[in-house]
Amino acid sequence: MNERKAIPIGIEDFKVLIDRQCYLVDKTLMIKELIDSSAMVTLFTRPRRFGKTLNMSMLKRYFEKTNEDNSYLFDGLKISEAGEKYCQYMGQYPVISISLKGMKQPTFELSLIEFKKIVSSEFRRHRAVLDSDKLFDSDREDFLDICNRRGEYSEYNTALKFLSNCLYEAYEKKVIVLIDEYDVPLENAYFNGFYDKMIDLIRSVFESVLKTNDSLEFAVLTGCLRISKESIFTGLNNLNVHSVTDNAFSRYFGFTEQEVRQIVDYYEISDCFDTLKNWYDGYTFGETEIYNPWSVLKYVQDSLFGNKNVPDTYWVNTSSNSIIHELIVKSDKKIRDDIEKLIIGESIEKPLYHDITYANMNVKSEYIWSFLLHTGYLKSVDIYKKGMQTYFTAVIPNTEIITIYENTFRQWFDESIREADKNILLKAVLEGNADVFQLEVNRWLLRSISYHDGYENFYHGFLVGLLEYSDEFLVESNRESGTGRNDIIVKNVLMSDIAVIIEIKTVKDGETLDGQCDAALEQIEQNQYEVNLEYEGFKNIVKFGIAFKGKQCMVKRG
Repeated sequence: MNERKAIPIGIEDFKVLIDRQCYLVDKTLMIKELIDSSAMVTLFTRPRRFGKTLNMSMLKRYFEKTNEDNSYLFDGLKISEAGEKYCQYMGQYPVISISLKGMKQPTFELSLIEFKKIVSSEFRRHRAVLDSDKLFDSDREDFLDICNRRGEYSEYNTALKFLSNCLYEAYEKKVIVLIDEYDVPLENAYFNGFYDKMIDLIRSVFESVLKTNDSLEFAVLTGCLRISKESIFTGLNNLNVHSVTDNAFSRYFGFTEQEVRQIVDYYEISDCFDTLKNWYDGYTFGETEIYNPWSVLKYVQDSLFGNKNVPDTYWVNTSSNSIIHELIVKSDKKIRDDIEKLIIGESIEKPLYHDITYANMNVKSEYIWSFLLHTGYLKSVDIYKKGMQTYFTAVIPNTEIITIYENTFRQWFDESIREADKNILLKAVLEGNADVFQLEVNRWLLRSISYHDGYENFYHGFLVGLLEYSDEFLVESNRESGTGRNDIIVKNVLMSDIAVIIEIKTVKDGETLDGQCDAALEQIEQNQYEVNLEYEGFKNIVKFGIAFKGKQCMVKRG
């Protein structure tokens, strides 16, 4: 293969991406749509790792007036062909650009320190304003206090507005404000117990710079959720929100199918397209089909190193999946049934909420499904009204996200089994009590999510999991014995004369639980599974035939 452009894994600065001649998916027409919208304040909500930070960097590089000419960054890109109307905006504005991602700290005090660092860094980036003869001496002093992180708490509440005023005074040009990952400190504060303090800080910052600011040209914010019920955007009537359910700007975050086809063609791995589509497609922003860009690029990179047939859950390694774990751990039967439907490819109908608060993020509340939609764990295939309430039809987007649900459930279920008291179950097995054995297995089946119904290896692993995690018993599976290979052997380490043989069957069309139990017992006898156990000295050998159908189980003793 000829030398190709590097894949920009983890590069979030538009200038660095261009200067290093990395592969670029051209999203520059977002600039045209933003100018055409004439919105004073625009909020884009998208899942993590869908290109928000790179797009914010692109906006900064396009609009900001600097000593260095950045126009070359956009040579040959779509925005350069959009017309002179849009080119005249390039490099014309002072730009304030910050990310609140770093405020993910365990205490409010540490988060505030981080916020001061973020703000002071942006002040230092604009320190040339101090050379202007249009600033008052008092403004210079306040400016330097914030640069050196000596300002009072109240000064940081209004610091971004103050900076925009200084820039406007110095350059006589209104200011563009870009705030990336605005909701990260709110989410972090909620889970660390200082939510109210963080709300007060963020509200003050936003109200001053976005609501009552005559120096503002326009502002753009990004995040995962629209957090408005907490009054972060109080009185901000000019807020224009574009979420995952909106058509406007829908193709600028994530990759479209055409863009993915261009990527695989460029890197000469077109045979990987079906795998990419199965694993990382499936999102719908507005009416636009979208692929997860992070996972696509990671898979393409791995494919170039010879791992074409090994897709992975790349997104799980960059995004917090604690909400899925909490959903499964704290779920009741109704929620578990909904999750099961989703995992096996069915849809569920749920109320749709655009304004979500972390305060109502209880996994048992109806808001949780909208949270999962906005953060990328569900997608909407239909939105409709019932009376005054809006509803959406939800499915899991793709194999990568299904795998996240499955792995999270499996981890929780294994932990639950490991920590549970299984004395009743194990006693029933060793004593040959089929009725109690059956009752206990059925009890655990009801707690499981049977996304592998009909597959014998699922039930085999399920049963082994129930019988393991005890120092008194040795569980062996798929071991050769007699003339065949038995499913499960349980040996009592303390009472060396007792062993148990378990054979598993699943019920298919035209079969019955009772009949399959008999078939399992017959297989034990025909293949003489007890031979090796007798040779080892076990005299008391119990034989069970077990049949499964969905979440039903029947146990018979031979």
